[in-house]
Amino acid sequence: MTLNQISPLVDSVSRDIIRLIQENELPPGTRLVERKLGEDLKVSRSPIRRALQELAAKGAIAAAPTGGYLVAETSLPPYHDQSPADGDEPYYRLADERLNGSLPDRVTETFLLDHLGLTRTELNKLLLRASNEGWIARLPGYGWEFQPMLNNTAVYRDSYRFRLVLEPNAILEPTFVLDRDKLLKCREVQQRLIDGNIWHVSNAELFDANAHLHETIMNCSRNSFFSDALQKVDKLRRLIEYKKSLPRDRALERCKEHVKLIDLLLAGNLETAASYMREHLTSVSSEKTAESH
Repeated sequence: MTLNQISPLVDSVSRDIIRLIQENELPPGTRLVERKLGEDLKVSRSPIRRALQELAAKGAIAAAPTGGYLVAETSLPPYHDQSPADGDEPYYRLADERLNGSLPDRVTETFLLDHLGLTRTELNKLLLRASNEGWIARLPGYGWEFQPMLNNTAVYRDSYRFRLVLEPNAILEPTFVLDRDKLLKCREVQQRLIDGNIWHVSNAELFDANAHLHETIMNCSRNSFFSDALQKVDKLRRLIEYKKSLPRDRALERCKEHVKLIDLLLAGNLETAASYMREHLTSVSSEKTAESH
């Protein structure tokens, strides 16, 4: 079976498994348990099993000698760096219509099937993705409910003002302890973007990479209130970030700034890093909230 023949659900689950491996920093040799993956991703074991088979066939994970699958040395599937699939179009359409206020707070699957012109499998994939990202949630009985999101430029600008107060000062907290291993992994991701991935990843993937970096730095403050606050802001701004995403040549420059910021932190130059974080956020905010956007 070729990649293009993989069902949308299995393809989505495959990507989610890779995401779980990366986010939880599972070391090579860690056993991937179908039941646990199914619970984490809220899908049945059948698509989990098929996704594991596809990932193993592509070298992203390894088959265990005694059966089952293990985390391999390779952490990314070969297709991860390719352009976003055409199936992303309904996802971004739904996100855009939600931001524009053209959808009610609660919707049914029947409505979405008709409105988006999707098959049941395609809709399940879309809802799984949106649910995992936190902007829609299943109601206890019937239907789905959109979660609160930033939806206008003024409030979006306020979110950056809040981050300008929070993030630079978190670096100067007396409890700040650098997590070198996690920062080095973030640096690898940013460097891959600089080296060419920036032209191929989707807006959602770019948002995830950049938000993860900022949250990793925030977590070094060892202050749960700081970390929770930034995670909440990131969750609220996800959809509007898709619309405010910079042209890729400008996003490339921001990735370079991220690498410089990480290098300042790794060198122990916390005062300079805090100042650079402030400059970085100020500049990004100005670009993304300009009238032209």
